[in-house]
Amino acid sequence: MTEERTGAAEAVSHVLGALADPTRRQLLDLLAARGEATATILAERLPVSRQAVVKHLAVLDAAGLVSGTRVGREVRYAVRPAALDATARWMASLAADWDTRLAHIKRVAEAAERDARTAGPE
Repeated sequence: MTEERTGAAEAVSHVLGALADPTRRQLLDLLAARGEATATILAERLPVSRQAVVKHLAVLDAAGLVSGTRVGREVRYAVRPAALDATARWMASLAADWDTRLAHIKRVAEAAERDARTAGPE
């Protein structure tokens, strides 16, 4: 595996790990709807503390899913779609590989069935 593919695979792993938590998915949904928000505003919409929101945002930031920008005393977070796009491309590629494999299995099974019918009873 090339270094580029290894890096891409690690990035996808970080994204999938970050998205595994329902609170983090909710945070992404809220940020996507609002455009940007502070941890305090986000915490008002969730059943967790502001400190928990900050920790979740740190995981999302490490995965490349959000970014924080300091504006005065606040940090405003926004969604970074590039990591999601890369993960979606990886998933589409994986799905296409499986479609190819399943189509091959189907052809083999159909050929075996045809051979069995033409061979007749023994």
